[in-house]
Amino acid sequence: MRINKYIASCGVASRRKAEELILNKKVKVNGRIIEELSFQVDEKRDIVEVDGERISLDEKEVYILLNKPEGYITTVKDQFDRPNVIDLLSGVSERVYPVGRLDYETSGLLLLTNDGDLTFKLTHPKHEIDKTYIAMVKGELTSDEIQNFKSGLYIEDYKTAPAKLRVLYYDKNKDISKLEIKIHEGKNRQVRKMCKAINHPVLRLKRVAMGKITLNDCKVGEYRHLTEAEVNYLKSI
Repeated sequence: MRINKYIASCGVASRRKAEELILNKKVKVNGRIIEELSFQVDEKRDIVEVDGERISLDEKEVYILLNKPEGYITTVKDQFDRPNVIDLLSGVSERVYPVGRLDYETSGLLLLTNDGDLTFKLTHPKHEIDKTYIAMVKGELTSDEIQNFKSGLYIEDYKTAPAKLRVLYYDKNKDISKLEIKIHEGKNRQVRKMCKAINHPVLRLKRVAMGKITLNDCKVGEYRHLTEAEVNYLKSI
């Protein structure tokens, strides 16, 4: 089996991320650093390590929904030693990884799994799964700003895809608007950058849904396993 497929099948990362791990010399087979993306693994004989930890195909596939609090990172390692979302998964023995990311200040729905193929599918732009956010932003939006947001905005070196935006309410006393935002892209801090581009910086941000998967009654800092129906839905997208 090709090395990147093996890593994805073990649930460590998507095939694309697995290739990055290989190129960054994070992967060993039988004690030797592997740099060839075409390297073939013998699943029954070879010992494969990623970042010093042995991986295998034996683990059962698990699918978890976490209601991430603010102040937690979703990356595997952090130079500032900040709290990691994995720290919240007490009782989960399998090695799981976040599907996509939520930045440090953002709370809400985060999926974690050891199913590398599903991770790749859900994070690939062509599948265009809607991600729904509730944002508290500064100021009152004009109709032109709303239309510009929906049409797509130029941010840094790219233009965002068309998005959906609905103003839930405007608090005149506090000069704060509550918005429902839906995007299907997953660029770094995209919602925050889009709101800033129309001069309404985000004060608080929470993701409440991915496609039809919602938080329901999952409380902040807690997690639940996805139902069979939810897993099948994600695989069918």
